[in-house]
Amino acid sequence: MTTVAEIETIPGATGDRERVAELSYFFPAHNEEANLRPLVDEALATLPGLAATFEIVIVDDGSRDATPSIADELAAASDGTIRVVHHPTNRGYGAALRSGIGASRFELVCFTDGDRQFRVADLGRLIERLHEADQPDVVVGYRIKRADPVVRTLYARAYRLANRIFFGLRVRDVDCACKLFRREALEGIRVESGGAFFSAELLIKLGVRGRRIAEVGVPHHPRTAGSATGAKPSVVWRAVRDFWSLRLRLWANRERALRRGAPILEGETPGS
Repeated sequence: MTTVAEIETIPGATGDRERVAELSYFFPAHNEEANLRPLVDEALATLPGLAATFEIVIVDDGSRDATPSIADELAAASDGTIRVVHHPTNRGYGAALRSGIGASRFELVCFTDGDRQFRVADLGRLIERLHEADQPDVVVGYRIKRADPVVRTLYARAYRLANRIFFGLRVRDVDCACKLFRREALEGIRVESGGAFFSAELLIKLGVRGRRIAEVGVPHHPRTAGSATGAKPSVVWRAVRDFWSLRLRLWANRERALRRGAPILEGETPGS
């Protein structure tokens, strides 16, 4: 298999940007029927400029609209580049991210959300940062200017502060849905949360295990179709519960807490 270290320059494709050999791109989608085709079209037009070989994984998280059938249609019409993972019921954002990472086959794994508030082309910013001299294991985007209601922005600031105080997580935009991972950095990492705390728990455990995390600013765009679910009381409560569950377990027994949860990568077994 070609390694992630092998890169080539594509003259004129993206400003003579170096593209990687292989890239897995996935996105979670819950009731995103209006966004699905445009996002896949955008990815198919953009990813050839970022990677010599790529795949697109759609994670349908128990959608009740036409998202599942559209996803299957897109996959059937592709040459195998597009694959779909279906959740029979809505399992939550974290579970969708876990499924996307688990289904990804290449050595670089990245994602955005299915709501099209990030542009696929901006993953190029993360790829460029990955190949800088310090060669981080993970590159996390942060929204240069959030295109969200004021209330959600205030919640996000409080959440960021809480993660910094209680976990020492110095990432300015924990839940930014624009992230890139070296697959090897995810080896041995286990996460319990299946909800909105998933991203924070993953970054916390990556940091504790000594993985290098870098950040890059990315534009954020208003949602033009569908509706957000992240501010639902049930979603917030689940995140609060998972937050304190991890904090208390880390205080009680750090190593045991790090071993809890399911492996991020498929094929790994608990305790491996």
